[in-house]
Amino acid sequence: MRCRAARLYVRGSYGRVMPTLRLDPHVHSDASYDGHEPVELILEHAADIGLDGVVITDHDEIHASLHAADLAPSYGLVGVPGVEVSTRHGHLLAIGVTECPKPGRGYAETAARVRELGGVAVAAHPFQRSRHGVRRRHLTPDDAGDDFPVDAVEVYNSMLFTGFRNRRARRFARSNGLPGLGSSDAHYLMNVGRAVTEITVPGPDAPANVDYEAVVDAIREGATAVAGKRTPVRRSAAQYAKGAVRKSVFEVTSHAPFVPAYPASMRDA
Repeated sequence: MRCRAARLYVRGSYGRVMPTLRLDPHVHSDASYDGHEPVELILEHAADIGLDGVVITDHDEIHASLHAADLAPSYGLVGVPGVEVSTRHGHLLAIGVTECPKPGRGYAETAARVRELGGVAVAAHPFQRSRHGVRRRHLTPDDAGDDFPVDAVEVYNSMLFTGFRNRRARRFARSNGLPGLGSSDAHYLMNVGRAVTEITVPGPDAPANVDYEAVVDAIREGATAVAGKRTPVRRSAAQYAKGAVRKSVFEVTSHAPFVPAYPASMRDA
């Protein structure tokens, strides 16, 4: 039997009571080249540990996330689609989109496309270049007075070896008035929920009845708080090592010519 954590509430304007959802907004499934578990297992685990939802953000693939968002209410969770986009300048989380922005484009251009698709653009593990985090210059407007290219910043990523980059991301977000998100960046089931974002949304108290657009709006408006802790270093190190190997294999095989597994004499049979 699933045991859910106690629901948190805050009192909004005009005395309206609004629920606070515990969401892990950066999770990978087996649809990522370095992910492992199917979305069904991730959703079941998220419900078991008391989360209100997860966002499946596979690398440049959105089909599993759309499937997870459709299934989420049957697990008592809010369903929010998303994807982690590989831009020319670093990784970007697109939360609340049903279409994957084209990878390989500039950071600001990709973030603008995310907004066009109705989502929020979140800087994923910024400043950590070893994990394709964006550099500061691509997060800063070209001209004074211009809007920032992203809507929010991942200020706590549980997979970082030390807290230095998280602290730097948090300072950047605070000094520029950008909402902060916390996430596990889990590629293995055991890491899901290590860090979460608490999001205050108007509407029904049951997560399964919350529309994902309400979650997107709440992130954009900064109705967020961060909770969690770092993934143990041995787990992070193992994930990095295995992920690097799987990525190398993926890149080689994805560019290799197709070789049929059966003789030419059988192909026309």
